Amino acid sequence: MRIEKYSMGIGDRFAHQGKAQLRAMLQAKAAGVEVVPVWNKSHREHTIIHTQPASVRAEADAAVAALGWGSSHYVDADHIGLKNVDLFLDASDFFTLDVADFTGRAAAEADIKAFVEKHSKYVGELAIPGLDETFHVTKRRVEEIAAKYLLAVREAGKIYRRVAGKKGEGNFVTEVSMDETDSPQTPEEMFFILAAVADENIPAQTIAPKFTGRFNKGVDYVGDVAQFAKEFEQDLAVIAFAIREFGLPANLKLSVHSGSDKFSIYGPIHEAITKFDAGLHLKTAGTTWLEELIGLASAGGEGLAIAKEVYANALGRFDELCGPYATVIDIDPEKLPSTRTVSGWNGEEYASALRHNPSCDAYNPNFRQLLHVGYKVAAEMGERYLNALKEFEEVIAKNVTENIFDRHLKRIFL
Repeated sequence: MRIEKYSMGIGDRFAHQGKAQLRAMLQAKAAGVEVVPVWNKSHREHTIIHTQPASVRAEADAAVAALGWGSSHYVDADHIGLKNVDLFLDASDFFTLDVADFTGRAAAEADIKAFVEKHSKYVGELAIPGLDETFHVTKRRVEEIAAKYLLAVREAGKIYRRVAGKKGEGNFVTEVSMDETDSPQTPEEMFFILAAVADENIPAQTIAPKFTGRFNKGVDYVGDVAQFAKEFEQDLAVIAFAIREFGLPANLKLSVHSGSDKFSIYGPIHEAITKFDAGLHLKTAGTTWLEELIGLASAGGEGLAIAKEVYANALGRFDELCGPYATVIDIDPEKLPSTRTVSGWNGEEYASALRHNPSCDAYNPNFRQLLHVGYKVAAEMGERYLNALKEFEEVIAKNVTENIFDRHLKRIFL
Protein backbone atom coordinates (compact mmCIF):
# COMPACT_ATOMS: atom_id res chain seq x y z
CA MET A 1 0.00 0.00 0.00
CA ARG A 2 1.58 3.23 -1.21
CA ILE A 3 -0.07 6.51 -0.34
CA GLU A 4 -0.40 8.97 -3.19
CA LYS A 5 1.71 12.10 -3.63
CA TYR A 6 -0.84 14.45 -2.05
CA SER A 7 -3.10 13.56 0.84
CA MET A 8 -5.14 15.41 3.41
CA GLY A 9 -6.12 14.29 6.88
CA ILE A 10 -9.72 15.25 7.57
CA GLY A 11 -11.05 14.95 11.09
CA ASP A 12 -14.79 14.61 11.65
CA ARG A 13 -15.67 14.48 15.33
CA PHE A 14 -19.24 13.26 14.87
CA ALA A 15 -18.89 11.27 11.64
CA HIS A 16 -21.66 13.07 9.74
CA GLN A 17 -19.71 15.10 7.18
CA GLY A 18 -17.86 12.41 5.22
CA LYS A 19 -19.66 13.16 1.95
CA ALA A 20 -19.29 16.92 2.37
CA GLN A 21 -15.57 16.49 2.97
CA LEU A 22 -15.15 14.18 0.00
CA ARG A 23 -16.95 16.63 -2.30
CA ALA A 24 -14.07 19.05 -1.73
CA MET A 25 -11.62 16.37 -2.96
CA LEU A 26 -13.82 15.82 -6.00
CA GLN A 27 -13.71 19.56 -6.72
CA ALA A 28 -9.91 19.49 -6.47
CA LYS A 29 -9.78 16.52 -8.84
CA ALA A 30 -12.00 18.37 -11.31
CA ALA A 31 -9.60 21.32 -11.06
CA GLY A 32 -6.68 19.08 -12.01
CA VAL A 33 -5.07 17.77 -8.82
CA GLU A 34 -5.71 14.56 -6.91
CA VAL A 35 -5.59 14.83 -3.13
CA VAL A 36 -6.64 11.62 -1.41
CA PRO A 37 -8.62 11.78 1.85
CA VAL A 38 -7.37 10.34 5.12
CA TRP A 39 -10.08 10.29 7.75
CA ASN A 40 -8.44 10.63 11.16
CA LYS A 41 -9.64 10.46 14.74
CA SER A 42 -7.44 10.07 17.79
CA HIS A 43 -7.90 7.83 20.79
CA ARG A 44 -8.50 10.96 22.89
CA GLU A 45 -11.34 12.06 20.61
CA HIS A 46 -12.91 8.59 20.63
CA THR A 47 -12.71 8.57 24.43
CA ILE A 48 -14.35 11.99 24.78
CA ILE A 49 -17.14 11.31 22.28
CA HIS A 50 -17.55 7.63 23.26
CA THR A 51 -17.08 6.28 19.74
CA GLN A 52 -15.05 3.42 18.31
CA PRO A 53 -12.52 3.35 15.43
CA ALA A 54 -14.92 1.22 13.39
CA SER A 55 -17.24 4.23 13.11
CA VAL A 56 -14.56 6.17 11.18
CA ARG A 57 -14.12 3.31 8.73
CA ALA A 58 -17.89 3.08 8.27
CA GLU A 59 -18.17 6.82 7.58
CA ALA A 60 -15.27 6.85 5.11
CA ASP A 61 -16.41 3.80 3.16
CA ALA A 62 -20.01 5.07 3.02
CA ALA A 63 -18.93 8.47 1.67
CA VAL A 64 -16.71 6.87 -0.98
CA ALA A 65 -19.50 4.56 -2.10
CA ALA A 66 -22.13 7.30 -2.16
CA LEU A 67 -20.09 9.72 -4.26
CA GLY A 68 -18.31 7.20 -6.48
CA TRP A 69 -14.82 8.30 -5.43
CA GLY A 70 -12.58 6.33 -7.75
CA SER A 71 -9.24 6.80 -6.00
CA SER A 72 -7.73 5.60 -2.75
CA HIS A 73 -8.90 6.63 0.69
CA TYR A 74 -7.50 5.88 4.14
CA VAL A 75 -8.46 5.75 7.79
CA ASP A 76 -5.79 7.01 10.20
CA ALA A 77 -5.21 5.68 13.70
CA ASP A 78 -4.15 9.15 14.78
CA HIS A 79 -1.41 9.52 17.40
CA ILE A 80 -1.40 5.98 18.71
CA GLY A 81 1.09 4.08 20.86
CA LEU A 82 1.52 0.55 22.14
CA LYS A 83 -1.08 1.16 24.86
CA ASN A 84 -3.96 1.76 22.45
CA VAL A 85 -2.93 0.60 18.97
CA ASP A 86 -4.84 -2.68 19.24
CA LEU A 87 -8.14 -0.79 19.26
CA PHE A 88 -7.39 0.52 15.76
CA LEU A 89 -5.97 -2.55 14.05
CA ASP A 90 -9.13 -3.73 12.30
CA ALA A 91 -10.52 -0.37 11.17
CA SER A 92 -7.38 1.54 10.14
CA ASP A 93 -4.92 1.32 7.27
CA PHE A 94 -2.87 4.42 8.15
CA PHE A 95 -1.04 4.56 11.49
CA THR A 96 0.44 7.73 12.99
CA LEU A 97 3.04 6.44 15.43
CA ASP A 98 3.25 8.90 18.32
CA VAL A 99 6.44 8.57 20.35
CA ALA A 100 6.40 11.96 22.07
CA ASP A 101 6.71 10.38 25.51
CA PHE A 102 10.01 8.79 24.49
CA THR A 103 11.63 11.78 22.81
CA GLY A 104 14.41 13.20 24.96
CA ARG A 105 14.82 9.97 26.91
CA ALA A 106 18.20 8.40 26.26
CA ALA A 107 18.55 4.93 24.84
CA ALA A 108 21.05 2.50 26.34
CA GLU A 109 24.63 3.72 26.06
CA ALA A 110 25.61 0.67 24.04
CA ASP A 111 22.80 1.33 21.55
CA ILE A 112 23.87 4.95 21.13
CA LYS A 113 27.48 3.91 20.62
CA ALA A 114 26.46 1.32 18.01
CA PHE A 115 24.36 3.90 16.15
CA VAL A 116 27.23 6.39 16.07
CA GLU A 117 29.64 3.76 14.78
CA LYS A 118 27.25 2.57 12.10
CA HIS A 119 26.84 6.09 10.73
CA SER A 120 30.35 7.36 11.36
CA LYS A 121 30.92 7.95 7.64
CA TYR A 122 28.73 11.04 7.90
CA VAL A 123 31.01 12.65 10.47
CA GLY A 124 32.71 15.64 8.86
CA GLU A 125 31.27 17.89 6.17
CA LEU A 126 27.75 16.83 5.22
CA ALA A 127 26.45 18.29 1.96
CA ILE A 128 22.76 17.76 1.20
CA PRO A 129 21.68 18.27 -2.43
CA GLY A 130 19.24 21.13 -2.74
CA LEU A 131 20.67 23.09 0.18
CA ASP A 132 23.28 25.80 -0.18
CA GLU A 133 24.78 25.26 3.27
CA THR A 134 27.13 22.45 4.31
CA PHE A 135 26.79 20.97 7.79
CA HIS A 136 29.78 20.17 9.98
CA VAL A 137 28.91 16.96 11.78
CA THR A 138 30.94 15.83 14.78
CA LYS A 139 30.86 12.49 16.53
CA ARG A 140 29.65 14.29 19.64
CA ARG A 141 26.76 15.80 17.68
CA VAL A 142 25.63 12.40 16.41
CA GLU A 143 25.75 11.11 19.99
CA GLU A 144 23.55 14.01 21.12
CA ILE A 145 21.01 13.36 18.38
CA ALA A 146 20.93 9.66 19.18
CA ALA A 147 20.50 10.37 22.87
CA LYS A 148 17.47 12.54 22.13
CA TYR A 149 15.72 10.54 19.41
CA LEU A 150 16.98 6.96 19.19
CA LEU A 151 14.77 5.56 21.96
CA ALA A 152 11.73 7.24 20.40
CA VAL A 153 12.45 5.69 17.01
CA ARG A 154 12.96 2.30 18.66
CA GLU A 155 9.51 2.70 20.23
CA ALA A 156 8.09 3.54 16.81
CA GLY A 157 9.63 0.30 15.60
CA LYS A 158 7.81 -1.64 18.32
CA ILE A 159 4.47 -0.08 17.36
CA TYR A 160 5.09 -0.70 13.67
CA ARG A 161 5.88 -4.37 14.26
CA ARG A 162 2.75 -4.73 16.40
CA VAL A 163 0.65 -3.43 13.52
CA ALA A 164 2.52 -5.46 10.90
CA GLY A 165 2.08 -8.61 12.96
CA LYS A 166 -1.68 -8.20 12.73
CA LYS A 167 -2.20 -6.64 9.30
CA GLY A 168 0.84 -7.93 7.41
CA GLU A 169 3.66 -5.84 6.01
CA GLY A 170 2.70 -3.68 3.07
CA ASN A 171 -0.97 -3.54 3.99
CA PHE A 172 -0.97 -0.14 5.70
CA VAL A 173 0.67 3.29 5.62
CA THR A 174 3.06 4.28 8.40
CA GLU A 175 3.70 7.78 9.64
CA VAL A 176 6.32 8.61 12.27
CA SER A 177 5.33 11.64 14.34
CA MET A 178 8.14 13.76 15.74
CA ASP A 179 6.24 17.03 16.07
CA GLU A 180 5.72 17.05 19.82
CA THR A 181 9.24 17.97 20.88
CA ASP A 182 10.67 21.04 22.59
CA SER A 183 12.28 22.56 19.47
CA PRO A 184 12.29 22.11 15.68
CA GLN A 185 14.62 19.45 14.32
CA THR A 186 17.71 20.76 12.57
CA PRO A 187 18.62 19.29 9.16
CA GLU A 188 21.27 17.13 10.85
CA GLU A 189 18.74 15.86 13.39
CA MET A 190 16.22 15.05 10.69
CA PHE A 191 18.89 13.22 8.69
CA PHE A 192 19.92 10.98 11.59
CA ILE A 193 16.31 10.44 12.70
CA LEU A 194 15.65 9.04 9.23
CA ALA A 195 18.79 6.91 9.55
CA ALA A 196 17.35 5.48 12.77
CA VAL A 197 13.96 4.91 11.09
CA ALA A 198 15.73 2.93 8.35
CA ASP A 199 17.72 0.98 10.94
CA GLU A 200 14.44 -0.04 12.57
CA ASN A 201 13.13 -1.24 9.19
CA ILE A 202 10.12 1.06 9.45
CA PRO A 203 8.84 1.68 5.91
CA ALA A 204 7.70 5.20 6.78
CA GLN A 205 5.75 6.91 4.03
CA THR A 206 5.23 10.15 5.94
CA ILE A 207 7.12 11.86 8.74
CA ALA A 208 5.85 14.74 10.85
CA PRO A 209 8.63 16.96 12.22
CA LYS A 210 8.26 19.93 14.51
CA PHE A 211 8.46 23.34 12.88
CA THR A 212 9.24 26.73 14.33
CA GLY A 213 6.30 28.82 15.56
CA ARG A 214 3.01 27.95 17.24
CA PHE A 215 0.46 25.63 15.64
CA ASN A 216 -2.53 26.45 17.80
CA LYS A 217 -5.79 24.59 17.22
CA GLY A 218 -8.09 26.07 14.62
CA VAL A 219 -6.33 29.40 14.06
CA ASP A 220 -3.56 30.72 11.85
CA TYR A 221 0.16 30.10 12.26
CA VAL A 222 1.93 32.30 14.79
CA GLY A 223 5.62 32.78 14.07
CA ASP A 224 8.27 33.70 11.55
CA VAL A 225 6.91 32.62 8.17
CA ALA A 226 10.30 33.02 6.48
CA GLN A 227 11.93 30.75 9.07
CA PHE A 228 9.17 28.17 8.64
CA ALA A 229 9.69 28.25 4.87
CA LYS A 230 13.42 27.67 5.33
CA GLU A 231 12.87 24.73 7.68
CA PHE A 232 10.25 23.22 5.39
CA GLU A 233 12.57 23.33 2.37
CA GLN A 234 15.42 21.90 4.44
CA ASP A 235 13.24 18.99 5.49
CA LEU A 236 12.22 18.30 1.89
CA ALA A 237 15.86 18.23 0.82
CA VAL A 238 16.89 16.00 3.72
CA ILE A 239 14.08 13.53 3.00
CA ALA A 240 15.03 13.27 -0.68
CA PHE A 241 18.68 12.67 0.28
CA ALA A 242 17.84 10.16 3.06
CA ILE A 243 15.66 8.12 0.71
CA ARG A 244 18.70 7.50 -1.48
CA GLU A 245 21.18 7.07 1.38
CA PHE A 246 19.15 4.70 3.56
CA GLY A 247 16.78 2.94 1.17
CA LEU A 248 13.64 4.44 2.67
CA PRO A 249 10.39 4.28 0.65
CA ALA A 250 10.67 6.44 -2.47
CA ASN A 251 7.33 8.12 -1.71
CA LEU A 252 8.32 9.23 1.82
CA LYS A 253 6.89 12.73 2.31
CA LEU A 254 6.44 15.44 4.90
CA SER A 255 3.37 15.49 7.09
CA VAL A 256 2.31 18.84 8.54
CA HIS A 257 0.30 18.50 11.73
CA SER A 258 -1.27 21.88 11.23
CA GLY A 259 -3.82 22.01 14.03
CA SER A 260 -5.97 23.41 11.20
CA ASP A 261 -6.06 26.60 9.18
CA LYS A 262 -2.42 27.69 8.96
CA PHE A 263 -3.24 29.95 6.04
CA SER A 264 -0.14 32.17 6.23
CA ILE A 265 2.20 29.22 5.58
CA TYR A 266 0.13 27.60 2.83
CA GLY A 267 1.79 29.81 0.20
CA PRO A 268 5.35 28.83 1.20
CA ILE A 269 4.30 25.17 1.38
CA HIS A 270 2.87 25.33 -2.14
CA GLU A 271 6.04 26.98 -3.47
CA ALA A 272 8.30 24.42 -1.78
CA ILE A 273 6.49 21.26 -2.88
CA THR A 274 6.39 22.68 -6.42
CA LYS A 275 10.11 23.53 -6.33
CA PHE A 276 11.12 20.10 -5.04
CA ASP A 277 8.35 18.17 -6.85
CA ALA A 278 7.58 16.72 -3.43
CA GLY A 279 4.56 15.09 -1.87
CA LEU A 280 2.69 16.34 1.16
CA HIS A 281 0.32 15.09 3.82
CA LEU A 282 -1.66 17.86 5.51
CA LYS A 283 -3.47 17.02 8.72
CA THR A 284 -6.21 19.52 9.45
CA ALA A 285 -7.70 18.48 12.81
CA GLY A 286 -11.15 19.67 13.75
CA THR A 287 -12.32 22.51 11.54
CA THR A 288 -15.20 20.35 10.30
CA TRP A 289 -16.66 20.42 13.80
CA LEU A 290 -16.48 24.22 13.77
CA GLU A 291 -18.15 24.33 10.36
CA GLU A 292 -20.98 22.31 11.88
CA LEU A 293 -21.44 24.98 14.54
CA ILE A 294 -21.33 27.73 11.92
CA GLY A 295 -23.96 25.90 9.89
CA LEU A 296 -26.18 25.35 12.91
CA ALA A 297 -25.96 29.01 13.89
CA SER A 298 -26.67 30.14 10.33
CA ALA A 299 -29.71 27.88 10.15
CA GLY A 300 -31.32 29.70 13.08
CA GLY A 301 -34.00 28.24 15.33
CA GLU A 302 -32.95 25.10 17.14
CA GLY A 303 -29.60 25.12 15.35
CA LEU A 304 -28.72 28.55 16.72
CA ALA A 305 -29.98 27.58 20.17
CA ILE A 306 -27.66 24.58 20.21
CA ALA A 307 -24.69 26.66 19.05
CA LYS A 308 -25.30 29.19 21.83
CA GLU A 309 -25.71 26.46 24.41
CA VAL A 310 -22.44 24.82 23.36
CA TYR A 311 -20.60 28.10 23.90
CA ALA A 312 -22.26 28.84 27.24
CA ASN A 313 -21.30 25.43 28.60
CA ALA A 314 -17.79 25.59 27.13
CA LEU A 315 -17.19 28.96 28.78
CA GLY A 316 -18.40 27.62 32.11
CA ARG A 317 -16.08 24.60 31.82
CA PHE A 318 -13.09 26.51 30.49
CA ASP A 319 -10.38 24.81 32.60
CA GLU A 320 -11.72 21.30 32.06
CA LEU A 321 -11.95 21.61 28.28
CA CYS A 322 -8.77 23.59 27.71
CA GLY A 323 -6.52 21.56 30.04
CA PRO A 324 -5.83 18.64 27.64
CA TYR A 325 -5.01 21.12 24.85
CA ALA A 326 -3.04 23.65 26.90
CA THR A 327 0.09 23.44 24.74
CA VAL A 328 -1.76 24.02 21.46
CA ILE A 329 -4.20 26.81 22.30
CA ASP A 330 -3.62 30.43 23.26
CA ILE A 331 -6.85 31.94 24.57
CA ASP A 332 -7.14 35.34 26.24
CA PRO A 333 -10.15 34.93 28.59
CA GLU A 334 -10.59 38.70 28.65
CA LYS A 335 -11.41 38.63 24.95
CA LEU A 336 -14.09 35.95 25.18
CA PRO A 337 -17.64 37.30 24.84
CA SER A 338 -19.92 36.78 27.81
CA THR A 339 -22.73 34.22 27.70
CA ARG A 340 -25.17 37.10 27.91
CA THR A 341 -23.63 38.77 24.86
CA VAL A 342 -23.71 35.60 22.79
CA SER A 343 -27.29 34.86 23.84
CA GLY A 344 -28.31 38.05 22.08
CA TRP A 345 -26.54 37.26 18.81
CA ASN A 346 -28.37 36.29 15.66
CA GLY A 347 -27.07 33.48 13.48
CA GLU A 348 -24.86 35.64 11.32
CA GLU A 349 -23.26 37.35 14.33
CA TYR A 350 -22.39 33.97 15.83
CA ALA A 351 -21.11 32.62 12.51
CA SER A 352 -19.03 35.74 11.84
CA ALA A 353 -17.31 35.50 15.21
CA LEU A 354 -16.48 31.83 14.63
CA ARG A 355 -15.73 31.65 10.89
CA HIS A 356 -11.98 31.85 10.18
CA ASN A 357 -11.95 35.05 8.21
CA PRO A 358 -9.26 37.36 9.67
CA SER A 359 -10.40 40.22 7.42
CA CYS A 360 -13.78 40.27 9.17
CA ASP A 361 -13.93 42.63 12.15
CA ALA A 362 -16.27 40.27 14.00
CA TYR A 363 -13.89 37.29 13.83
CA ASN A 364 -12.70 36.27 17.31
CA PRO A 365 -9.84 33.73 17.45
CA ASN A 366 -10.32 33.27 21.20
CA PHE A 367 -13.97 32.36 20.68
CA ARG A 368 -12.92 30.00 17.88
CA GLN A 369 -10.25 28.21 19.92
CA LEU A 370 -12.55 27.64 22.88
CA LEU A 371 -15.21 26.13 20.68
CA HIS A 372 -12.57 24.05 18.88
CA VAL A 373 -11.83 22.21 22.13
CA GLY A 374 -15.46 22.30 23.30
CA TYR A 375 -16.75 19.38 21.24
CA LYS A 376 -17.26 17.38 24.44
CA VAL A 377 -20.23 19.62 25.22
CA ALA A 378 -21.89 18.73 21.91
CA ALA A 379 -21.13 15.06 22.49
CA GLU A 380 -22.96 15.22 25.81
CA MET A 381 -26.06 16.53 24.02
CA GLY A 382 -26.33 13.13 22.39
CA GLU A 383 -29.21 12.67 19.98
CA ARG A 384 -30.27 16.30 20.23
CA TYR A 385 -27.02 17.40 18.58
CA LEU A 386 -26.91 14.53 16.08
CA ASN A 387 -30.52 15.12 15.06
CA ALA A 388 -29.71 18.78 14.44
CA LEU A 389 -26.86 17.73 12.13
CA LYS A 390 -29.37 15.71 10.12
CA GLU A 391 -32.03 18.45 10.12
CA PHE A 392 -29.65 21.15 8.93
CA GLU A 393 -27.42 18.93 6.80
CA GLU A 394 -27.71 21.03 3.63
CA VAL A 395 -26.39 24.27 5.10
CA ILE A 396 -23.73 22.49 7.17
CA ALA A 397 -22.47 20.41 4.24
CA LYS A 398 -22.11 23.52 2.08
CA ASN A 399 -19.93 25.13 4.75
CA VAL A 400 -17.80 22.00 5.19
CA THR A 401 -17.11 21.57 1.47
CA GLU A 402 -16.35 25.24 0.87
CA ASN A 403 -14.03 25.35 3.88
CA ILE A 404 -11.91 22.39 2.78
CA PHE A 405 -11.75 23.32 -0.89
CA ASP A 406 -11.49 27.12 -0.79
CA ARG A 407 -9.40 27.60 2.34
CA HIS A 408 -7.16 24.53 2.19
CA LEU A 409 -6.98 22.54 -1.04
CA LYS A 410 -6.97 25.58 -3.31
CA ARG A 411 -4.30 27.43 -1.35
CA ILE A 412 -1.85 24.55 -1.04
CA PHE A 413 -2.36 22.35 -4.07
CA LEU A 414 -3.85 24.68 -6.70
